[in-house]
Amino acid sequence: MNRILIVEDEVAIAELERDYLELSGFQVEIENDGDTGLARALGEEFDMYILDLMLPGTDGFEICRRIREVKNTPILMVSAKKDDIDKIRGLGLGADDYITKPFSPSELVARVKAHLSRYERLIGSSANAQNNDVIEIRGIRIDKTARRVWINDEEKQFTTKEFDLLTFLAEHPNHVFTKEELFREIWDMESIGDIATVTVHIKKIREKIELDTAKPQYIETIWGVGYRFKV
Repeated sequence: MNRILIVEDEVAIAELERDYLELSGFQVEIENDGDTGLARALGEEFDMYILDLMLPGTDGFEICRRIREVKNTPILMVSAKKDDIDKIRGLGLGADDYITKPFSPSELVARVKAHLSRYERLIGSSANAQNNDVIEIRGIRIDKTARRVWINDEEKQFTTKEFDLLTFLAEHPNHVFTKEELFREIWDMESIGDIATVTVHIKKIREKIELDTAKPQYIETIWGVGYRFKV
């Protein structure tokens, strides 16, 4: 049974999230304080974290950053803030997804299932691999088995979704994908979610692989369509 930690200071919301997730077969723990939530996130093993941004004590941004320093476990951020800057900051710190209040409990459950399903498949495929599967393109080396990336022999750190998105594009060179197609492929979701997430992740990837992000040599923007990995 997957174990989920919810860090949310609004008790009614936290309990509603817990009830719907438990009905879907998950084991759920709740913390209403950021400091306690951070301590449990780092000190115990969970399969996913659902973090509110505005918390007493340590805020959700800092909890996300600290988790991501040591774990690749999926992180879903929740906030009443609708500003893009908060989404960009949260995703930039390593969150896998961002959901804005108010949201339907069924949407939350769908996102949790999608992220856990994909993460478990990735972990399983790595554990069962006999030889490392490596992609090498013009100075970029992607080790799919070890989930590591080198740019001109310098290793760069990528979040789970950044790695997945870079790998998918590199595996399909010169193919133009729309944001909707990339969102569906990487996040395993159709109509739910914010496809602006794709744009944020492309920006973060470019910062790590491009010499000049204003003139990308690897991931091109095809205006009005989407993105293409150029070889």
